[in-house]
Amino acid sequence: MRRLFKDFLKPAIATPYPLTSTKRLKTMTSTTTPKVQEPKFGFNDYAERLNGRAAMIGFVAALVVEYVTGQGVLSWLGLI
Repeated sequence: MRRLFKDFLKPAIATPYPLTSTKRLKTMTSTTTPKVQEPKFGFNDYAERLNGRAAMIGFVAALVVEYVTGQGVLSWLGLI
């Protein structure tokens, strides 16, 4: 019975690397991300945040124009 249990605990595949604990394995495989400069153009966090804020201000301005004049923005501009 003891021998059967020992065979059960042996790894099924022989590896050239010794079996280690999961804690050691995590430290061996962990990598650090290199520090990269933020892009000055394109889709970055600052540009997206600024674009979102400008869109919110434009939407509120369109609502105010429609409320005050009683016309839509396009008709208020004379485009329709």
